[in-house]
Amino acid sequence: MSTTSFRRVAIVGTGLIGGSFALALRELFPNVDLVGYSRAGSSERARAAGVVDEATTDLASAVRGADLVYVALPIGASIESLASIAQAAAPNALVTDACSTKNSICRAAKEQFRTAVRFLGGHPMAGKEQSGVEHADAQLFRGAPYALMGMESDSDPRVQAFAGIVRSIGGRPVWTDPETHDWAVGIVSHLPQMLSLALARVVADETDETGLPLSLAGPGLHDMLRLAGSPYEIWRDILLTNTDNVSRALDRLAQAVDFLRTNLARKELQQEFQAANELYKLLRKPS
Repeated sequence: MSTTSFRRVAIVGTGLIGGSFALALRELFPNVDLVGYSRAGSSERARAAGVVDEATTDLASAVRGADLVYVALPIGASIESLASIAQAAAPNALVTDACSTKNSICRAAKEQFRTAVRFLGGHPMAGKEQSGVEHADAQLFRGAPYALMGMESDSDPRVQAFAGIVRSIGGRPVWTDPETHDWAVGIVSHLPQMLSLALARVVADETDETGLPLSLAGPGLHDMLRLAGSPYEIWRDILLTNTDNVSRALDRLAQAVDFLRTNLARKELQQEFQAANELYKLLRKPS
């Protein structure tokens, strides 16, 4: 059985990510006490499903006594929760988040956590197009990068203990800073989401009363539109807090599309295919 220095963990937001993290902890560290918090009752569903041991709709009571606080709310709600967490958290606690952008929440955390409580910005590059604790999966983080805001050489034992958890649940810690993180995910995460939305719009607008061309779609379109199943409620705060990087990424995409349009009948596209093939091979390589 694996061990961890964290004995009581508060899961603030028991949806897909928070629920999956709790399930992964339960599987690896069965002696850890897990308490779930939600404002709308998902923590009670998580408790009924055995994802957490306790459920509450009071944030302070969830955080009090926990030595690890895992914030897995939407970005806006996560930032709003920081003041209450800072007031209720034990002095030795580590607070970390799972938000998809880091600049905004790390700035807010710097203002709120002025005591011995440590905040560690985090972002697991894992998820599904479905949301909710009903879709939680203990294997969700396996094989996925897990961004951590800081340096691998950080000597704080709480930080090293959490990095150890990330590795234990199958994630791959990637140490970076908030600005670099938000630029990077704007390209490899947020741009694909926008591309999927744009593609869905084109297909929907082009589909006529006979069902064509959608009725001829194969697995390729299905794969390309998987992200189009993601709810706006999740993406609203992401786009609001990373507007500049996403806009820049869309500009780069527009340039690439213009190049393809200009060279549709020319051999220059052979080089584009070759470059794309090589990038795809890199993505397929095990890390």
